[in-house]
Amino acid sequence: MDTYAQVLMVAIPFFILLIIIEAFYSWRIGKLSYNGMDTISSLSSGTTNTLKSVLKLSVVIVSYAWFVDKVALTEIKITWLVWLLSFIAIDFASYWSHRLNHSINIFWNQHIVHHSSEEFNLACALRQPISNIIGYGFIFLLPAALLGLPAKVIAVIAPIHLFMQFWYHTVHIPKLGWLEYLIVTPSQHRVHHAINDIYIDKNLSAIFCVWDRIFGTFQEELDEEPCVYGVKKPVITWNPIKINWMHMWQITKDAWRTKNWKDKFRVWFMPTGWRPEDVSIQYPITYEKDPHAQVKYAPASSKSLKNWSWFQYVFSTLLMIHMLTQIDKIGFPYLFVYGGFLFVLIYSYSSLMDHETKAVWIEIGKSIMGLSIIISTGSWFYLEEMLPGANLLMALYFLVSPVVVYYLSKQTAAVKVSDLSVGR
Repeated sequence: MDTYAQVLMVAIPFFILLIIIEAFYSWRIGKLSYNGMDTISSLSSGTTNTLKSVLKLSVVIVSYAWFVDKVALTEIKITWLVWLLSFIAIDFASYWSHRLNHSINIFWNQHIVHHSSEEFNLACALRQPISNIIGYGFIFLLPAALLGLPAKVIAVIAPIHLFMQFWYHTVHIPKLGWLEYLIVTPSQHRVHHAINDIYIDKNLSAIFCVWDRIFGTFQEELDEEPCVYGVKKPVITWNPIKINWMHMWQITKDAWRTKNWKDKFRVWFMPTGWRPEDVSIQYPITYEKDPHAQVKYAPASSKSLKNWSWFQYVFSTLLMIHMLTQIDKIGFPYLFVYGGFLFVLIYSYSSLMDHETKAVWIEIGKSIMGLSIIISTGSWFYLEEMLPGANLLMALYFLVSPVVVYYLSKQTAAVKVSDLSVGR
């Protein structure tokens, strides 16, 4: 099995267990920090990010291994000090990469998904991008490369550094005294995810908060200014795939619509949120200026729809785990077929969560795709070997799911009409 896939097989159950514990705790103390549909959206975003990573759906401009080989000023042996320096170097690079994402229009597109939740919880931490298809991290690792920090050390520390950022996505841990001056804490990261004007683009560090204090981006959480989460212009969707590309789509439309040829180019590289003057006048974007008055996205959903959405998420997760366990046996190009199917599955059920009228057609297309895989290959990616009768069960699912989605779509439409009739 691929090494990264092995790590994920351990990390995924661990993260989900902690999310369940936090959700139960928040319910137990009467301070619920979870919304069911939002949680499904967050977890599904984590699934898409995992699929992207496993399928290696990105292009690395220059690998760190090549970079360090070309620019290293010295060659050093691996010691405990090298491991420590490598961790600090990655944290430094993470700060500047993160700051770039918050500063430039085109780079914000790959980060908006992480900020898109209007809740703040451990599930929110899993809202990771699939739109970061160009790897340029080597640029910020220049200090590490100059020192000659070994590529294999960087490769080991990088995922550890990423996973260490999970724990502080919570509203249930208060300020941590002297630790607030050393590491990034939940309090500091609550500020980072908040859309209050005083908190915007603050606390960009990953592990050590010293970078924010040195480079002027630190902001303490204020008792008199409660954090409001999300993005200034709400995404208004549970679909993680849409969220990944909506800012890019907005920039593309602005570049097309503007009459100023200079603006057609610079709109991509201007500060986040900048729009050409003629476009902003003709096609204004309105949003609630007061974050405390912002209404969270929460379309009315029946219990049946919520239960079906959870079933679909759990089903997609089990299929992804199956793909990871059989990754060597499935091989290419069928891994792309499997991964592609899972992307369609997630897009389908999240479209239904958004009450989209086309959700039924997407579900039908997904089921046709699934049945075609079984018919053309004779199995569902070797699942029959692990679970006798799996092919029949999968085929039955593909036949039944469009019927269920059709019923839920009709139910949702009836709810909308009911809301309108009472003037909601």
